[in-house]
Amino acid sequence: MPRTPDRQRRGGRPGLERLADADHLATDGHVEVYEDVHRGLRDALTALDARPGPPAPVRHPTITPR
Repeated sequence: MPRTPDRQRRGGRPGLERLADADHLATDGHVEVYEDVHRGLRDALTALDARPGPPAPVRHPTITPR
């Protein structure tokens, strides 16, 4: 994937750049690159799950239950 000025400004995508490394390796080297990228994606998703989200909305009943 060619680097565009916009992608360079945002720092690129490390996973995609790492996948590009596989282009220059023999087939038996691809597994290591794919596992490395998978590990990075898994870590990024785990970090997103660990971040606290917004507080849950508080319900204010407008009608008193009977």
